[in-house]
Amino acid sequence: MHDIKFIRSSPEQFDKHLARRRVAGVTAAEILALDKRHRDFIQQTQNAQQERNEIAQQIGKIKAQDGNDSEVTTLTSRACEVRKQIESLSSFCAELQTELDGILSSIPNILDEGVPDGVDESKNRIERHWGEIGQLGFEPKPHYDIGEKLGLMDFDAAAKIAGSRFVVLKGDLARLERALAAYMLDNHVSKFGYTEVSPPLLVNSDAVYGVGQLPKFADDMFKTLDGRWLISTAEVSLTNLVRESIIDADLLPLRYTAYTSCFRSEAGSAGKDTRGMIRMHQFGKVEMASIVRPEESVHEHERMTSIAEGLLQELNLPYRVVCLCSGDTGFSSQKTYDIEVWLPSYERYREISSCSNCGNFQARRMNARFKYLEGDQKRIEYVHTLNGSGLPIGRTMVAILENYQQADCTVVIPEVLRKYMGNAKEISLHGGK
Repeated sequence: MHDIKFIRSSPEQFDKHLARRRVAGVTAAEILALDKRHRDFIQQTQNAQQERNEIAQQIGKIKAQDGNDSEVTTLTSRACEVRKQIESLSSFCAELQTELDGILSSIPNILDEGVPDGVDESKNRIERHWGEIGQLGFEPKPHYDIGEKLGLMDFDAAAKIAGSRFVVLKGDLARLERALAAYMLDNHVSKFGYTEVSPPLLVNSDAVYGVGQLPKFADDMFKTLDGRWLISTAEVSLTNLVRESIIDADLLPLRYTAYTSCFRSEAGSAGKDTRGMIRMHQFGKVEMASIVRPEESVHEHERMTSIAEGLLQELNLPYRVVCLCSGDTGFSSQKTYDIEVWLPSYERYREISSCSNCGNFQARRMNARFKYLEGDQKRIEYVHTLNGSGLPIGRTMVAILENYQQADCTVVIPEVLRKYMGNAKEISLHGGK
């Protein structure tokens, strides 16, 4: 949600933001014209309310002095007219407020000045690389071939149960999924002070709106018959922990992490990654969310990204970090780093984590604020919110299967995961069946 006061004070700057985001069909001038109409109606409503109060006082004085009944009748009649006028004006105000909120909530977040301009991912800026892309010495197999040859990844059984874009993991791959979640959560909690949370997977529309996924991305989510939504990421649940609240500044930063199942309809992805576990309707993910003071969010963004990188480094998976350009940055984000892991069978990097600084954009939609003292004055401001994948379980498993594969389709288990896998060193044919 955007601050109308900022648009009033800096309309040209706001129009530049709209241009960077390639938002068509709306300008600062049009928003301000609607805002002026709304404020005019508010003023008329207040004037009518004042007249109503004055009439009530006059009637009271006349009755107290046993005054003329006809004068009371005239004033009462006028009071009735003013009451109807107030009701009509209030209705107009509500309609204009709804229209204005609808426009403001449909406009994406203002971009950080450091975000590169560009229409699509081709203009994303590579920030850094890590790790050596190893030579396997044989033709790399895609993860789904490895999983199926091991007898531990079954897409056909999943299709019979739920349809396409689902998978059944068995034995050591099911255990690897659990191991990855435990490893990531232990890392976030023990090393970096995140509070582990087990949040709802079903949320209401207010929660989804609060993080900016409604109304724009309704088609990307699954909705239940009673009007709830299956979360597409734990960001929804974790960030909304502070909705409609005023937090003591001494409690900030708040850092939450959760492992949850996530659900996405993958609308518009027909024909993309139809085989394997890259693009699923249901997947596990460990999420990070931070609630911080405004002056802390830039540093927190770098910190969060480095934590996700650290996981990949410990897993010894080659990756690169890219800063998304204006045309590729998500709706609620003012700046996003994507981390892309190397997948040998694809012969390219694929996204595995996305870490975003949303500034106060989500906080305005959620009415999430913090209080502090400035001298002897009490101040209240909107918090800044951040979120990051740390990491998605499925895509991390894909990266491990492909980068640690051996010629006979067995898979070496990364050393940091072995204690979670009964100290096993590799996954072999029908492992754990």
